[in-house]
Amino acid sequence: MFEKNLETTITSASQTVTISREGPVRIIGERINPTGRKQLMAALQEGKLDVVCKDAQAQVEAGAAILDVNAGVPGADEPALMRQIIAAVRQVTDVPLCIDSPNPKTLEAGLDAYDGKALVNSVNGEERSLQTILPLVKKYGAAVIGLCMDDEGIPQTVERRLAVARKIIARAGELGIPPNDVIIDPLVLTVGADQQAGRTTLAATRRIVSEFGVNIAMGASNVSHGLPSRPAINAAFLAMAIACGLSCPITNPLSTQVREAVLASNLLLGHDEWAMGWVSYYRSQA
Repeated sequence: MFEKNLETTITSASQTVTISREGPVRIIGERINPTGRKQLMAALQEGKLDVVCKDAQAQVEAGAAILDVNAGVPGADEPALMRQIIAAVRQVTDVPLCIDSPNPKTLEAGLDAYDGKALVNSVNGEERSLQTILPLVKKYGAAVIGLCMDDEGIPQTVERRLAVARKIIARAGELGIPPNDVIIDPLVLTVGADQQAGRTTLAATRRIVSEFGVNIAMGASNVSHGLPSRPAINAAFLAMAIACGLSCPITNPLSTQVREAVLASNLLLGHDEWAMGWVSYYRSQA
């Protein structure tokens, strides 16, 4: 379907996940992130990791192939907390992890504690980010998500987002990080504030895939921020983005509408042999 289709592999000690548009969409579970989650934030502030374990297990059971882990607790020793979160997740599952932090020290702590090839979330086109994050990605042999934003913010046009993607891929290449280890996030803003936001992101996704062939990640739930019936909007947008080339959304697999949108997309794009994934899912709901 796509002219170019690079493969990205993410590993743990015992599992390998291949991200590719020639195969099924790989969900990156978003829930181990205290931002906007009061229960998780409170638990982590008290040093309790049981919510992390429950979230990890539930997301994997719901279909997450990779888990995003974030230690963004105000006032906490984030590098130490990241190590603790990774250890807690490992008590219940060995799926590969996406280590999520804007703090290079926290990222390095997570990468150092990680057994396998991690995914780093994230680098962007800002010079400071490129100079601090990409060397860590190279040092630890990780893959990285590149956000289409730079020192001027999030570009409003498709061409500018394409330019930022090009810059990130090129700068990674200068350090010996191959394009297949750079996953681009075109970024999506809420359509509640800009009715063209979803359309711009979809167009940027198509252009990035066509020019570079890299895999595409996206925090798809941003599209519905501030609007009612968010799961319905998220599910519709996910299906559209997958058709444009999205291969590893960062989303909540516990949402029935989101999960079904991903499964239906796999089926309709020919990545669900004999519809067994779709049928098995509905049998499990009976």
